[in-house]
Amino acid sequence: MISAGSTIGIIGGGQLGRMLAIAAARLGYRTVILEPQADCPAAQVANEVITAAYDDHDALERLAELSDVITYEFENVPVDSAELLSETKSVFPPAEALKVSQDRVTEKRFLNKLGIQTAQWRVVENEVELEAALLAFGGKGILKTRRFGYDGKGQAKFSGVPGETAKAGFAAVGNAPSILEALVDFTHEISVIAARDEAGNIRVYDIAENVHKDGILVSSTVPVSVSSTMAGLAADAARKLLEGLNYVGVLGMEFFALANGTLLANEFAPRVHNSGHWTEAACAVSQFEQHIRAITGLPLGDTRRHSDCVMENLIGDDIARVPEILKESGAVVHLYGKAEARPGRKMGHVTRITKRL
Repeated sequence: MISAGSTIGIIGGGQLGRMLAIAAARLGYRTVILEPQADCPAAQVANEVITAAYDDHDALERLAELSDVITYEFENVPVDSAELLSETKSVFPPAEALKVSQDRVTEKRFLNKLGIQTAQWRVVENEVELEAALLAFGGKGILKTRRFGYDGKGQAKFSGVPGETAKAGFAAVGNAPSILEALVDFTHEISVIAARDEAGNIRVYDIAENVHKDGILVSSTVPVSVSSTMAGLAADAARKLLEGLNYVGVLGMEFFALANGTLLANEFAPRVHNSGHWTEAACAVSQFEQHIRAITGLPLGDTRRHSDCVMENLIGDDIARVPEILKESGAVVHLYGKAEARPGRKMGHVTRITKRL
């Protein structure tokens, strides 16, 4: 167990790093952030910030020197950096989770190997392969770059309408190695937040129902409107993934719920997740505290919620609504300390809680 007063290293200084640092402080830990941007959101709450690139060897050595355990807030941390740090310090989640999640083809293969169903998919390396994949999927699908891309970036949608061409679609993702996923006629998008510690203990939060716009999460609602059976399938899939990766920490896993009762995994993130922000207001132990508990060897906390809730992201100019939101009864506001509001930029979130029925 990592005792209180010890230091947790966090790679990444965005809003997730910020919320992890706050949770760590509540449990008596110090935090040091590795982040290229000196005025990052996490810098406002951490004990120290190392301003450097994520693959800067001197900075990584400094992070290892200062830290008793190391974690990260986003899935595009260089795997080489995580492996280098692992030579001298415990790094959670393990580097293997990064390897799997950073390549969408590798991710789909891994999920399918575990018996977790996904939408049909095809590897796309060039226009010819894209044309063949589209033919197999009836001209419809979502083309995504194999690596990087989030919040709708690095994607092109094919709806099967006249005029759509493989050449234009492949160009839209920068002619990068990609994956074509068949379009899914889903009724709901849901997600699960789950945690595992080194001893193999697992805790799962209630399933959230999500709404996206332009690839960005708009809101998460708990409880969900899908059946308890389907919610149970999502929780079971998360447990399989945690065990399959020998995972330590919190992860988020997203699914498509179909009308026929089928549940298809979309993707997972080896970190605390936007769709789990509601736990901060509606549970005794948030996903952020749970992650800190898992990586330091503390007992995992209770995941039961005490309230029903709707978490809404405050995106771009939504930040101007905060004074009015603060007047609402039951509204828990969390702002990320970002100076500039831009279209598509997450500036904070609000969780509206109501009495659990």
